[in-house]
Amino acid sequence: MALSGSETLEQGEHEESFILRAVKIAAVVALYWFISITMVFLNNFLLDNRELDAPLFVTFYQCVVTVGLCWLMQLFAKFFPGLINFPSVRFDLKTSREVLPLSVVFIGMITFNNLCLKFLGVAFYTVGRSLSTVFNVLLSFIILKQTTSLQALLCCGIILGGFWLGVDQEGLTGSLSWSGVFFGVLASAFVSLNAIYTKKVMPAVDGSIWKLSFYNNINACVLFLPLILVFGEVGRVASFSRLTDLSFWGMMTLGGVFGFAIGYVTGLQIKFTSPLTHNVSGTAKACAQTVIAVVYNQSSKSLLWWTSNMMVLGGSSAYTWVKSREMQKTAPRGPQDSAKEKLLPGEKDNPEV
Repeated sequence: MALSGSETLEQGEHEESFILRAVKIAAVVALYWFISITMVFLNNFLLDNRELDAPLFVTFYQCVVTVGLCWLMQLFAKFFPGLINFPSVRFDLKTSREVLPLSVVFIGMITFNNLCLKFLGVAFYTVGRSLSTVFNVLLSFIILKQTTSLQALLCCGIILGGFWLGVDQEGLTGSLSWSGVFFGVLASAFVSLNAIYTKKVMPAVDGSIWKLSFYNNINACVLFLPLILVFGEVGRVASFSRLTDLSFWGMMTLGGVFGFAIGYVTGLQIKFTSPLTHNVSGTAKACAQTVIAVVYNQSSKSLLWWTSNMMVLGGSSAYTWVKSREMQKTAPRGPQDSAKEKLLPGEKDNPEV
């Protein structure tokens, strides 16, 4: 009887811990979805402002907010070490120069990504910048001399097919922006370059994602200034009618906060689940994001248009699964090492900043 009671108690504790863990995972995934989807719609709102055609300035301001939040988090971590864990960062010119090549790529990534969102909108955004996986394979072969398996190449073929079908169907509706498609392709290429250069400069920041974000965004703030001048955005910002409107700056700041937060919740989701589950969650989130955008805009899309989205999302998920299986076969490691490696190349949602 005593043994039976002990087994029942252990089973109850196991069920309770399982339920608690399931609730935590569900909460983390829900938080990731909320921040990521809200950030995309918020950025679309800011970039679609017809009174202020200054995408570089909007992106620049979000980088400024990120730098400010890094300083703030560092301060909080100093006074509340048990509550907040954030690395101590002091600006070092040598480290900044070492990160600079990545910062140039980073600027291209977030700028072209925002321009893609501006011209294509949220509904077609997933398809518009879906070629990052294809560019990952292509640039890894060109720069790193890494070959790819036939199964992974077939997945890339599905993504390419979905991209071209999506472009064709969006064109038939008369709402296709070729500028948006062009920026989407460039954004995809720079996302892949960003992943490659991130791996190269990580030793310069002691392998810390947050230190990298700090230096990257400081460099970006400086590099954006001449670009804003060259493209004539200073005059547009100066003549903007809502320049002294606190609600406008509140929305701009909120966009920067969400851009900063996505880095945290991405790492949190990987920590509580796995790199593979994170990518699957990101794919499902992109699908939900597309549906929300179509419903919100009261659009009517054809079956082939939806098929293109499913091809892109299905091909991306299949590629993630194939690469995960290949990694397990060739170099089995602990979950922490795997998570670190997958977090960097993925950077799946950070480009949405």
